[in-house]
Amino acid sequence: MNKVVEASLGYYITPLVSVAFGVIILREKMHKLQWVAVLLAFIGVLVLTFEYGSLPWIALALAISWGAYSLLKKSLNYPPLEGISIETTIALLPSLVFMIMLESQGRAQLGHHLLYTILLVGAGLMTVVPLLLFNEAMIRLPLTISGLLQYLTPTIMFLVGTVINHEPMPKGKIVGFCFIWVALVFLGSDLVKSNRASTSAV
Repeated sequence: MNKVVEASLGYYITPLVSVAFGVIILREKMHKLQWVAVLLAFIGVLVLTFEYGSLPWIALALAISWGAYSLLKKSLNYPPLEGISIETTIALLPSLVFMIMLESQGRAQLGHHLLYTILLVGAGLMTVVPLLLFNEAMIRLPLTISGLLQYLTPTIMFLVGTVINHEPMPKGKIVGFCFIWVALVFLGSDLVKSNRASTSAV
C-alpha cells in the first residue's frame, strides 16, 4: 500500500513538532506566528485523521522521531563529527548482533558478493556524508535558509506520491494538507522575521 504522501506529511509536520518540543521541554517562548502555525497544523492533522479514519501513524512517528532527534542534538550540543561518532557507537551493538544473526543463517551479503559488498559500504557512506554536510550547513547557514530548505524533501516526496505513484488525494486530504502548508507559511515567515531582527541587532 502506497504511503509516500503520508510519509511526506510526517516531514512537513517535523518543524512544528520541533517547535512544540522547544516550548514544552526547553521552555522556549513562542511568537504569535508560531502559535498560529501550531494551531493550524493541529487542525490539519485532525482533518487528515478524519479522512484516513484513524491517526496518520506513519506521519506522526516520523515527525516525533525526527523532532526528538533534533531535541537530543540541541541538548547535547556536540560538534557534527563527534555527534555522529556517538550515534554510530550506540547503533553498533544492535547492528553487530543483527549481522551475526544473518551470518549464522547464511543470509549475510557483506563479503560474500563483490557488488553487494560495494553497495553496502556505499550505502554507509551515502548515509554519513549527507549527515555531516547537513550538520555543517546547520552551523554555517542562517536559520531561515536551513529551516526553509528542509521543506524540499517532503515536497519532493509529495510530488512523487501524487504524480508518479498516483496516490489518491480526496478533498479531505487536500484540505488537511492545505492547513499544514499554511502553517508552514506562518512558521517560515516567523523564521525570516526573527532572523532579520537578530541580524539588525548585530
